[in-house]
Amino acid sequence: MAKLFINGQWVAATRGETLPVIDPSTGEVFDELARGTAADIDLAVAAARAALNGPWGKLTATDRGRILLKMSALILARSEELAQLEARDTGKPISQARNDITVAARYCEFYGGAADKVHGVQVPYLNDFHVVVLREPYGVTAHILPWNYPAQMFGRSVVPALAMGNAAVLKPSEDACLSPLAFCAIAKEAGLPDGALNVVTGLGEEAGAALTAHRDIDFVTFTGSPEVGTMVQQAAAVRTLKVVLELGGKSPQIVFDDADLERAVGFVLKAITQNGGQTCSAGSRLLVQRGVYDKFVAMVAERFAQSAAGTPAMDRDCGPLINAAQKARVEGFIRQARESGIPVLAQGQVASGVHPGGYYVAPTLFGPVPRDHRLACEEVFGPVLAAIPFDTEEDAIALANATDYGLIAAVWTRDGGRQTRVARRMKCGQVYINCYGAGGGVELPFGGVKKSGHGREKGFMALEEFCTVKTVVQYFGQ
Repeated sequence: MAKLFINGQWVAATRGETLPVIDPSTGEVFDELARGTAADIDLAVAAARAALNGPWGKLTATDRGRILLKMSALILARSEELAQLEARDTGKPISQARNDITVAARYCEFYGGAADKVHGVQVPYLNDFHVVVLREPYGVTAHILPWNYPAQMFGRSVVPALAMGNAAVLKPSEDACLSPLAFCAIAKEAGLPDGALNVVTGLGEEAGAALTAHRDIDFVTFTGSPEVGTMVQQAAAVRTLKVVLELGGKSPQIVFDDADLERAVGFVLKAITQNGGQTCSAGSRLLVQRGVYDKFVAMVAERFAQSAAGTPAMDRDCGPLINAAQKARVEGFIRQARESGIPVLAQGQVASGVHPGGYYVAPTLFGPVPRDHRLACEEVFGPVLAAIPFDTEEDAIALANATDYGLIAAVWTRDGGRQTRVARRMKCGQVYINCYGAGGGVELPFGGVKKSGHGREKGFMALEEFCTVKTVVQYFGQ
C-alpha cells in the first residue's frame, strides 16, 4: 500500500517515492510502501496537533475508550484477514500471526476499558487550600516501531497513548508495517477523529529521524536496537522530552537441579524459536545446574533436532528471518561459534519445499558456551540458544546478571525460598517462575533495565507513562 495515513486520509508521500515490500518466505517483492520523509512528518505532526485542539481533544475519556473497544471488535471480526497479512509481511508461522492479531485486539479492549479509570487525587494540605493532582496527556506522541511484532507493537505502544488522549504519529519499520496501516482503516471506521492517529512509512534515517527530532512532538517511544535507541534518546534530549525505550535482551532461563525438567524443556524450545528468535524477550541463554546439565541439555537437544523452520502456511516452529541482512547476521554468529570450537549439540531443519530465496535459518543449540564468548553476551536475534552450566545459586545469579541487558528471566526450581531469593536478585524487568512468557501479557508491566532500556509498557502502568502530572493549588480562604 503506497500511501501514508495523515489527518484521516490516505495520501501519497510528498516526493512520490516508494519502497518495496519483500516477502521473507521468498525474498520477492509483493507490494510497495510510500517513502515518507521530513515533509510528510511535518504534515502528520501538524494534523496531530490540530486534532488535539479540535474534536479529539474535546472527547471525554469514556468516549475515547468506546472507540478503542470498537476497534477491538473490528480487529477480531477481521482477524483471519489480518493474520494472513501479518504472516506474509513478517514471515512468521500463521498460528503466531493469529495470536498477534488477537493480542492487538486485547490491547484495544484493555485500554478501551481503562481509558476513563486514570484518576487524579486530592491532597490534604493547609487549611483554606484545595489541592488536586491531575493526569493529563502529553500531547503529540511519536512512536517508532520495530519489524518483529508490528501488530502487537501497535497495540502496545499506540493504543495506550490514544487511551490517555494523546494524538499519535507512528513510524513503523520499513521491513514490516502492513498491519499498522490496516489498523488505521479500522480506527477510522471505529470513529477515531481525523488526525488523532497518523502513520508515515519510510526509512528510519529519513522519516524516523525527522520524527524524533521534530520541534512539535511532546513524547517519544522507541523499540529496537540499543544503537538506534541511543540516537533516539539524544535527539529527544535536545528538547528535554520524555522517552520510553525497549532495546532488547539476552534473557536467561535458569534451571536448577530440582526443577521439573519435563515441563521446562518445551518452554525452553519455544522461548528461542518463537518468531524465529526475533524477540527481545527470547530466552537465548540456557543456564543449567551442573548436576543435571548433561541430562537436561540432552532433552533440549532432542527437541531442537525435531524443530524446523518453514513457510507461514506450514506453521512450523519458526518462519524465515525478516530480511537478508538479518539472516547474514545470525549466520555470522553461528559461523563464529563453530570456528571457536563450541560444540553444536543439535540443529533443527529447514523444511523441504520452501522457496530457495527465503531467509531461513535452522534452530541451533550450542553448548557448553564459554561465559565470555559473544554468543553468551550479545543479542543474536535469531533461533540460536547458548547452553551454559553453573554450580551454585550464587553462581547462577552472577551469571544471569553478567550481561549489559536486563529484560526478563526465568527461574526453574521447586524450592519456594530459592524462587523468591533468585527472582529478587535478578536485574531485569520481569521474572517468570516455572514458566516463560505470558501469551502477550497485555496486563503485565514490561520493560528493562541497563541496556534493555527504561520506562514501562503494557498494563495500567503504560497509561501513567503516557501522561504528565499537574498539581493545582487553590486558595479559598478570606
